[in-house]
Amino acid sequence: MREALPMTQFGLGMRHPHYSDFVAGHVPVDFAEVISENFMVAGGKPLATLRAVREHYPVALHGVSLSVGSATGLDLDYLHRLRALADEIDPLFVSDHLCWTRVPGFSSHDLLPLPCTSEALDLVARHVSQAQSVLGRQILLENPSAYLGFAQSEMPEWAFLAALCERSGCGLLLDINNVYVSARNLGFDPAEYIAQFPMAHVHQIHLAGHSEGEALLIDTHDRAVCDPVWDLFEAAMLRAERSVAVMIERDDAIPALNELLGELDVARGRAARAQRADAS
Repeated sequence: MREALPMTQFGLGMRHPHYSDFVAGHVPVDFAEVISENFMVAGGKPLATLRAVREHYPVALHGVSLSVGSATGLDLDYLHRLRALADEIDPLFVSDHLCWTRVPGFSSHDLLPLPCTSEALDLVARHVSQAQSVLGRQILLENPSAYLGFAQSEMPEWAFLAALCERSGCGLLLDINNVYVSARNLGFDPAEYIAQFPMAHVHQIHLAGHSEGEALLIDTHDRAVCDPVWDLFEAAMLRAERSVAVMIERDDAIPALNELLGELDVARGRAARAQRADAS
């Protein structure tokens, strides 16, 4: 039997319909997460809003443009603007995705996949180390949702991420819905992925919903968390080795705040059940 883990934190992704609730400090959560790029500005209403929210809650910064897999290197102007935001907000975490998003002169605005090869690992580890040096803090990398696999891959994604943490000192953000979406799309066992995932490096967990496409699941964040994702979350919490920050992501078809808080209560219940099972 393991000793009880430190308290898990539970939060929500802060989206525009609920800004006023967060600014007023009325949302019963332990933290809020925001999309970094929405607040990487010099003053103005967005930053004023975030400053007001920060008076009530710890804030996690979650980005979509770091592009650690870009063959042409990191965007240093982006990194310096992100550092300015992080220095002011003192975030709970700074995170982004294991992906690439751009080439010189063009941004795809999509989280594009990488092959899990030793060459890609070398590249990403260099970029993550550089990003952490510029930011002056650890970053977390999130497992992406996948719609295709690479024949060139030399290792499973969880092994790639474990090696990346060891080489760069970064942490991980485990997105449970992305595991389920990728598993369904690529034909692997999501339970095995969770069983092998390097939980010692996980600081944060995302929970979200997805859509059924004609041939694939699509990571749309526009509906409630489904039962199979809840089951995978509970399995992950059984393996948790540190306190983690668990949150619900919703980016479209955003419901009333009480509905999201109800989902967060489910997460609390599932995490508590996992901890009880682990202690028995």
